[in-house]
Amino acid sequence: MKKVIISIVGKDTVGIIARTATYLSKANVNILDISQTVVQGYFHMMMIVDVAKCKTPFAQFAAEIIALGSEIGVDVRVQKSEIFEKMHRV
Repeated sequence: MKKVIISIVGKDTVGIIARTATYLSKANVNILDISQTVVQGYFHMMMIVDVAKCKTPFAQFAAEIIALGSEIGVDVRVQKSEIFEKMHRV
């Protein structure tokens, strides 16, 4: 399993989750965990996904999902879980 953390933030609009999940499905990426909330019209979602079966190189995968975020009007951050864990270790 190769875990990746995806964080999405922006003004809430219809289709953010649907378009993101559709892209991940087509890329053969499995969503392991997901949390989303809307606070006063602002959307935030954090996902842990498994990219082990994704045939797209990580840099291209990250660039494509960031570009999708731009189309939707949200900010997308993508990090490999090991980097995320090392950055947030106390």
